[in-house]
Amino acid sequence: MHTLYLASGSPRRREILENLGYTVIRLKADIDETPQHLESAAAYVARMAAEKNTAALLQWQAQHRHAPEYPILSADTTVALHNRILGKPESAEHAREMLQNLSGSVHQVLTAVSVHWQGHTYHHTQQSDVAFKTLNKAEISAYIAGGEPMDKAGAYGIQGLGGVFVADLRGSFTGVMGLPVYETMALLAQCGLAVPPFQTA
Repeated sequence: MHTLYLASGSPRRREILENLGYTVIRLKADIDETPQHLESAAAYVARMAAEKNTAALLQWQAQHRHAPEYPILSADTTVALHNRILGKPESAEHAREMLQNLSGSVHQVLTAVSVHWQGHTYHHTQQSDVAFKTLNKAEISAYIAGGEPMDKAGAYGIQGLGGVFVADLRGSFTGVMGLPVYETMALLAQCGLAVPPFQTA
């Protein structure tokens, strides 16, 4: 089985899975993504991935009279600085503030993955430590002007121009992108599913 339901609108997650050889079918998973009071970054990201998975499963069950034909995979990524969750910037000034705070420091990127298959749901959270170089005002302004930070948690994308700010990474590059490949494949294997490289006839 090389087909997955993806409970995420992220083009990066879809691209990662398709590059691994999966056929990806998107399911909607609309949830309230507001952090709870005093919720840690790890607890928040795990809850978001689980709630997305549940929302996608409930949507499927409302439309069909049988169990999902393929595993449902959901994920959520958050950036945290000193355990303070940094979501997507609400404005250019908010993005500037985030980037100034990340400048010259080490922050964490956490991605939680949930997989539902045959009545069971499996979870894993992966954490990476990312060190930013010291950014000057001109770099921050130029980056914001290009528009890339505005739909990214923490106001940067490592797979894009934001990657030039990353001085050191300890963890998973694909995890920082939004889907840690090694951990996701381990989760799928735990479900008894085939993982790449797939055998061809």
